[in-house]
Amino acid sequence: MRLVALGVNQETAPVALRQRLAFTADELLVALNELRRCRGVSEAAILSTCNRADIYFWGKECAEDAIVEWLSDYRDVSRRELGGHLYCHRSASAARHVMRVASGLDSTVLGEPQIFGQLKSTYRAALERGVTGPVLRALFQRTFSTTKRVRTETGIGARPVSVAYAAVKMAMQGLDASPSRSVALLIGAGETSEIAARHLRNFGIGRLMIANRTMSKARRLAGKVGGLPVDLREVPDLLAEADVIVSSTASPEILINAEDVRQAMCQRNGRLMRIIDLAVPLDVDPAVGTLHRVTLHSVDDLRGVVRENMESRRTCVEAAEKIIEEQVDRFMGWLGTREVVDTIRAVRSRAEGVRDEVLTKASRLLANGSSGDEVSAFVANTLTKKLLHTPTVGLRRAGAEGRSDIVDAARLLYGVPNRQGD
Repeated sequence: MRLVALGVNQETAPVALRQRLAFTADELLVALNELRRCRGVSEAAILSTCNRADIYFWGKECAEDAIVEWLSDYRDVSRRELGGHLYCHRSASAARHVMRVASGLDSTVLGEPQIFGQLKSTYRAALERGVTGPVLRALFQRTFSTTKRVRTETGIGARPVSVAYAAVKMAMQGLDASPSRSVALLIGAGETSEIAARHLRNFGIGRLMIANRTMSKARRLAGKVGGLPVDLREVPDLLAEADVIVSSTASPEILINAEDVRQAMCQRNGRLMRIIDLAVPLDVDPAVGTLHRVTLHSVDDLRGVVRENMESRRTCVEAAEKIIEEQVDRFMGWLGTREVVDTIRAVRSRAEGVRDEVLTKASRLLANGSSGDEVSAFVANTLTKKLLHTPTVGLRRAGAEGRSDIVDAARLLYGVPNRQGD
């Protein structure tokens, strides 16, 4: 059994491929059920964000290939397409990967905080579906405590350089009017949208509209940041008013098409419209970016913007990596101990099974008139043969295959002195 983390992220795969591998909240719950049935998988979880699609699992060696095959079939992406983009971490490297992801060390925006909340949602979804077990539960709990230490002890999140911040900063550059005279439209009411809304307010945006499919969520966010809640169906009619649009939903479908934006631009008298699409799958038709006086950017376009403020965070990375390495060692130590305990239990259980079988036969012999000495000899001889049969067969095979390491391990386990000349 081993721990594995495999997936794609913003560094290994283009947005088009990440979009095909992304899971909506509803799809995720169904996928977890299917993933758990993959050959050799004991525990599993899926992290799906705009920048990555990761699968974390605990299982047999064969599970790795089974999951890649499942992902290829489930998302209709050939293994050849996946091959050049998929990364795979095993054992300590897998635990390290999960902790680095949670701490924001593996993000486009170094130290960004949203990924921590997204990983918590990943864990909750896996718990609800009953696909986690003791190993992933321990990994996630240690990851969460490690991330809190990283953020409090290193100051890696001290300056605002989140994806949402980068998006707002890019959107606010080059507007035709001052921020106080500009209008922003946020599509989506989740965590990223809330962070974007707060940054828009900090930039001094004049008017803020928040569109969402669920009006109660739009109202709740609008109440927090001082915006106007609107129904998602009203978006086409509101485009003409918006100077800045930031979209971040989990919709599987395009929400803003080129024709709606073209019609809106006819009413704007040449005023620039800046659109940032943070969603994966995309919320905005890429053709929108070809329209006159419209700029469209996706998450992959934000890398240049986030360089500002990054140097101060990079100085914290070494301290963060040290904390993570310490916690990886502790987790792997726990995992090794757990596997030893499981093995001890299995060996003891097998020995007790043999004992019970032999004692049952011994009781029959006594009942049939055998003497105590005869039964004692039977028990001693039978126990010796049965308990040593499997190790003896294994040692003979090891000798034939030249596996001296197994022979040496057997000597150590059974307390047999080393051979002369060793």
